[in-house]
Amino acid sequence: MNFAQEIIAWYQIHKRDLPWRNTNDPYMIWLSEIILQQTRVEQGTPYFHRFSEKYPTVADFAAASEAEILKLWQGLGYYSRGRNMHHTANMVMEEHDGYFPKSYDKLIKLKGVGEYTAAAISSFAGNEAKAVVDGNVFRLLSRYFGINTPINSPKGKKEFTELANQLIDASQPGLFNQGIMEFGSLQCKPQNPLCGTCPLRPGCQAYNQNRIQELPVKLKNSKVRSRYFNYVVAIKEKQILMNKRGSGDIWENLYDLPLLETSAPIAAGELITRDQFVNRFGNGVKLKEVFVPAPHLLSHQKLHAQFLIVERFEELFSASTDWFYIDFEQLGELAQPKLIFAFFKKYLHSIT
Repeated sequence: MNFAQEIIAWYQIHKRDLPWRNTNDPYMIWLSEIILQQTRVEQGTPYFHRFSEKYPTVADFAAASEAEILKLWQGLGYYSRGRNMHHTANMVMEEHDGYFPKSYDKLIKLKGVGEYTAAAISSFAGNEAKAVVDGNVFRLLSRYFGINTPINSPKGKKEFTELANQLIDASQPGLFNQGIMEFGSLQCKPQNPLCGTCPLRPGCQAYNQNRIQELPVKLKNSKVRSRYFNYVVAIKEKQILMNKRGSGDIWENLYDLPLLETSAPIAAGELITRDQFVNRFGNGVKLKEVFVPAPHLLSHQKLHAQFLIVERFEELFSASTDWFYIDFEQLGELAQPKLIFAFFKKYLHSIT
């Protein structure tokens, strides 16, 4: 058997029974693909069920508010994807009469749909011979063919995409694409690949040259930026002061606490004496408690946060801010970044 036949034969025996594999509805496939981008199947599957049950059609998705989408998305990170999905659903309603497209040329024009996602949907739903190239495919092709080109370089993306399109089985492209991704995920794993039972082992360059751990090659990521977030937990009776984030930074339109960002770490006792704090909460603020969770990692940022539980504060903050009070019982209605809802989950009982 050739490469494609080996992949398909393996897949038909070893494939996982995943809910989005039991449909050729491009809308449902789109839901799964966006949710699973940089998310493990185990983590993404419950989200797929929640979205598909609450919004069974693209019309239902488009009719929801952005806040509702972001609330359901909470915990997945990369919130711009949730916003893009809402925009895309409305595009489908307006430009495609509510029918989610299944052709690559139409899919690639949708917001948030790149080459990989367009290839996946068009091959799974429309049987187009467009090869998918995700991390699993990069790794498998790099090892099998002994390719040294960095997979995260423009040259590498072009080279591996062209190779995948040469290998694809044009008679059953969807099956091949599902198979090659599953093979990379379960058989040719990043660490400890199952070479002993691999049907591709005889022709695998990395195995034959003892280079399994060397491939694929990746360029080093850009430097991670550290940021220092000082959150103020201000409580009045049975309400807590919250903040709605604006545009131009992480977590756009999500809700967190009043934030005072500093350029370097600062002790809570010193922060409450600084002008940026005093001008908003007054002098004589008493610190009740300070919580310092582990650093929160984003793709290119490392957030060092501390939560200052304060009392005896004055309400001097400007009326033009996006700060507002909300009942504790209503916190669950707000879409919050993981850093914030993790704080509430762990410490809400301590601060109320």
